[in-house]
Amino acid sequence: MQCYMELIDRDTKGKRYDVTPLFADADAFAELVDDLIRQSDGLVFDTVAGIDALGFILASALAIHLKLPLVPIRKGGKLPVEVDVETFVDYTGKEKSLEVRNDAFENAQRVLLVDEWVETGAQIGAAIALIERQGAAVAGVLAMNISDSERIRGLRQRYKLRAVAKIE
Repeated sequence: MQCYMELIDRDTKGKRYDVTPLFADADAFAELVDDLIRQSDGLVFDTVAGIDALGFILASALAIHLKLPLVPIRKGGKLPVEVDVETFVDYTGKEKSLEVRNDAFENAQRVLLVDEWVETGAQIGAAIALIERQGAAVAGVLAMNISDSERIRGLRQRYKLRAVAKIE
């Protein structure tokens, strides 16, 4: 496991770790971004999409570094325009939704989907549905960590899911 992953605060309440201390260390964050870019080797994409909120941070860094457009996939109810919405049940068992502008993706666009931590695959699955419904294709999914579950194994059969570390 990369040394920068040790900066993640695991002494937290609830089911999530706090990755923001890693982002606050400029050298560690740069190393993480470099490792994510290496994980994208062999994937063909022309757009980066990031999932609200911490996925935005990683996707933005990748898009800037790779000089590619960024499409933010927002939590439901955030955008002040016509949107496409997909609901899902998150890792806490609550129903949530993601949304994008109706014109966020173009036909034949190849999208690298980025999130910081993939626990159940439900949120990634919702984002994939939004991307594909607009005619774009998911070239791959990048994250700091991707857990193992039946749903994630199903996603792995259809998509290239890559992570820089494996933490359960």
